[in-house]
This record gives sequence, structure tokens and C-alpha cells, in this order.
Amino acid sequence: MNLKSLLLGSAAALAAVSGAHAADAIVAAEPEPMEYVRVCDAFGTGYFYIPGTETCLKIGGYVRFEVQFDDVDDGDNWNARTRALLNFETKSDTEYGALGSYIAIRSWAEGDYVGDGEGERNELEIDEAYITLGGFKVGYMYNYWDVDLSGETDDIGSNRINSIGYNYTGDTISAGVFIDELTGRYSEVQDLGGVNDRYSDNDGVGIEAQISGAFGPVSAALLGGYDFHVNDGSIRAILSADVGPGTLSGAGIYSTGANAYYDRAEWTVAVQYAAKLGDKFTITPGFQYFDTIDYDTDGDFVGDRDAWRAGVTLDYKITDGLTSKVSLQYDDRDDEEETFSGFVRLQRSF
Repeated sequence: MNLKSLLLGSAAALAAVSGAHAADAIVAAEPEPMEYVRVCDAFGTGYFYIPGTETCLKIGGYVRFEVQFDDVDDGDNWNARTRALLNFETKSDTEYGALGSYIAIRSWAEGDYVGDGEGERNELEIDEAYITLGGFKVGYMYNYWDVDLSGETDDIGSNRINSIGYNYTGDTISAGVFIDELTGRYSEVQDLGGVNDRYSDNDGVGIEAQISGAFGPVSAALLGGYDFHVNDGSIRAILSADVGPGTLSGAGIYSTGANAYYDRAEWTVAVQYAAKLGDKFTITPGFQYFDTIDYDTDGDFVGDRDAWRAGVTLDYKITDGLTSKVSLQYDDRDDEEETFSGFVRLQRSF
């Protein structure tokens, strides 16, 4: 009996050991680690890392609804339209500085309205698309001339073009120079959305340079642009200062002849005061005078017709991300009908 008990005990021990080794051999596969979206705060708020990369991405845009109105030709004209814009901005660190890119896509929705007979305004278009590396910038963009006063009364230039250049930014001073591909004189491109016949050979080239700075409550910018296609240029100065509850701003432009950077007048001056009344409401009255507004086929300013414009812009922040704007403008040009125009706008930005 003792021998039998010993044999049975040994067999049971061997079975237990074998079972333990068999259990140890079965290892459950661990789940793949999940890579959650990480916040990227190296380039400001709103950026996050694209999973699997060290590139930071920021997505933004807005939806804008507005109703425009005027009394041109003694009529009560109005037009409701909606604009959508979506932008994507990337940033990453390199040995040459920050590498970035920016893409913005937009479209106006205006029912079946056809703008100039070339196509419907409901089509998507590239608003901007460019690459940056350190201070270098190349692509399709709004240039220095697009920076204007804060109200809706002034017209002191704007170009959206293919360009390449460099901008230096210091503690108080910023300066840069860009080479531009120009497609037409300023007013013809702005008003008609087309290309001037004089530039149809696709050889319109221009150069622009700006220096700007901020010194306490005062900021200033001096900008010049030269259009080699027509051998004329424009120079512009903007000065702003904090005065009382708001900001007083003024601008002046002189053009040697009608060119791609500016041709509304041989010279013009604009002034406005943006009064901030509380945290949400800003009222901005403005005025602009245009001297010698006509030019001949050679682009030389001729005659003695002038014009002036006065108006007011009301901005109200309804809540975070939702703003409203009301614009009312009065235009008076020599030998032409005086007109009122404006718009009411609601915009959701994100």
C-alpha cells in the first residue's frame, strides 16, 4: 500500500508540473497601443500633431452670411449671399527654422447668379496656398497691399497673386521684399475679376517692399510697389495710434501712373477712428479723398475729376466665435450719380 500510494503521488505531481508548464506557454497577445491626438503648443493655440508625425496641424475657417444693398441707378438693389472658407495650416521645426504651409478654400453661394458670364460664383476656389520656411514665403497669397484700415470705408489697395519673397520680423521692426506675378491694373482686376489685355502676354512682373514697426501705442508702415509691365509704381504710408477709447488711423498713397498696385487715383488720403465702446461693440467712422481719378490708355492720370467717400462701420461681438457687422457708405464722384451702399453681415468663425 505504501508503494502504491507513492506511485500515485508521484504521478499526480508530474501531471501538475506538466500542466503548469503548458499553461505558462500560452501568452495572450497584448493590444496595439493607441496613439491619441496630441496637442501641439509650440506654434500657438489650436494646433495638434498629425498622428505618426511631428507636424502640427491647425484647421479653421468661417461661414459668412450678408445682405448687400445700394441705390445705383435710382433703384433699391439688394443681394443676399453666403460665403464659406476652410483653411489648413501646418508647422514643423527644421534645422532652417519653422517649415509651414497654408491652404484656404472658399466659395460664394449666390443662387444662380453668374458673375461676369464666365462661370457661376458657386464654384470652389483657392483663396490662398503658400509655403513658408523661416522668413521665406512662396505661393499664391494676399500681399502687403491687402493690409488696410480696420473699417469698410477705405480703398487703399489689395492684391492676391503668385509671389516669392522674404520678410524679417524683429522685436519692433519688420521688413521684407517680394517679387510678384502681376495680371492687370488694380481696379480692372478688382472690379471685373479678369485680366487686363495689356498683361495678356503673361509677362507682368512687379516688386514690392515694406518696412513697418510698432513703438508703444504707435504703429507705422511704409510700402512701395513697382509694376515693370507699365513702368509705374505706387507708394503708401499707414500710421495708427491709440487715442482715447479707440485707434486713430490714417493712410496716404501716391501713384506715378495706373499700375497693378494702385490706380484709383493719382493720390489719395484716408482717415478713420475705431472707437471701442465696451468689450463687444466698435464704431468706426471713416473718410477718404481721391484726387485725379481718370487715366488714359497709356496709364497717365489726366483731367481734374476727384471723388470722396464717407461712411461708418459697426462691429458687434455677439458671443465667442459669432460676430456681426453693419456698413453704410456714401460715394460722391465728379459728374456721376451720388450713391449709398452697404451691407449687413453675420459671421461664425472657428
